Amino acid sequence: MKVESFFSNHTKLALKNEPPGSWIADVPDHCIRLNSGYPESSLVPSAEVKEAAVYLLESEQDLPLQYLGSPSKDRLKRHIQARMEKRGIIVSEEELLITAGACQAIDLIAQVLVDKDTVVAVEAPTYMEAIEIFQNYTDRFITVPIDEEGLRTDLFEQILADRKSNGQPLPRFLYCIPTFQNPTGTTLTPKRRQHLLELAESYNFLIVEDDAYGELGFVNSPQTLKSMDQANRVIYVGSLSKIVAPGLRIGWVSGVKELIEALFWFKKDLEHSYAEATMATYLNKLNFEEHIIKLKESYQKKCDRLLAALETYMPESVSWFVPKGGYFVWVKVPGIDTGQLLSQALSKGVAFVPGQYFFLDKEEGKEYLRLSFSYADEREIVKGIQILGKVLEGKN
Repeated sequence: MKVESFFSNHTKLALKNEPPGSWIADVPDHCIRLNSGYPESSLVPSAEVKEAAVYLLESEQDLPLQYLGSPSKDRLKRHIQARMEKRGIIVSEEELLITAGACQAIDLIAQVLVDKDTVVAVEAPTYMEAIEIFQNYTDRFITVPIDEEGLRTDLFEQILADRKSNGQPLPRFLYCIPTFQNPTGTTLTPKRRQHLLELAESYNFLIVEDDAYGELGFVNSPQTLKSMDQANRVIYVGSLSKIVAPGLRIGWVSGVKELIEALFWFKKDLEHSYAEATMATYLNKLNFEEHIIKLKESYQKKCDRLLAALETYMPESVSWFVPKGGYFVWVKVPGIDTGQLLSQALSKGVAFVPGQYFFLDKEEGKEYLRLSFSYADEREIVKGIQILGKVLEGKN
């Protein structure tokens, strides 16, 4: 018996795509990890989270480990509402759903909004795991290029106008990361943000705003699309993975009450009581503003060190975007297939993510690579770029 014969047509189509995580390289232990979009180890509050977990279990005994869960987890929503208010977003509890990271939020959105005939618009390049998720539900995409000012809303408008005049279906939603984007580090300008909201009204689509890096602006963070939205077009996805601890898997989605109710309908995991209660207990004792300042200062120093190393060690033909926050620098290496370059770089002791994984059309990303400054320390960053520069010089 072949179990595959029992798979739905939907599953068979999804399984034709590359498997999840195929972009993750097998990185030797000695390598400098400029590929890792992880928080800096010293900034992950392991001791404080341990203290919170011990306090939680001592005070509530078995409750955090039960199906019904801990009363402490209910405080998590209030903490998240407070974080959103700092970004100019006011939401009620009925407009907010806690998820197991941003990826579960994106997957729930896809379950509710996408079927095989749905057209989804995405940035090019964009977050590779979002691509993996959406490809499980549809193969109909519109891709919109990015430049140093973020998504090209002028090109998007032309794409939409052409599709409408030709009788082609318009997107149901645009998925975007407007602030300190993964992988490019770019930030959508205020003018383009307003234009994008106008396009959503004119062409009747929703916007899924992934704001995973939004609080990590080196100087400040721009106004969110959600806070600018007057027509309930924006579905906001947030996460504590980049600013607290990714392993606790705390994310959320915010939108109109009817949407949140529909998402909840498909969220059959009975919530994650222990993780949510532990996070809430930790946040209860945290001065979040001081914590965010510490993160910003550390990541800005490391980003500056990476940019300076690129200036020093990269061949003249190489170029990159300069981020104003987040975790990443996007690099163009003309004439070089970075997928092939990776194996040589790994053998010399440095890892990156080839650009092909951030595009639906892999060919578009062959000359690009993503570097992360968040995880490695400053000494490793400089050494890693020096190694990569030598590898590239040998290719020219």
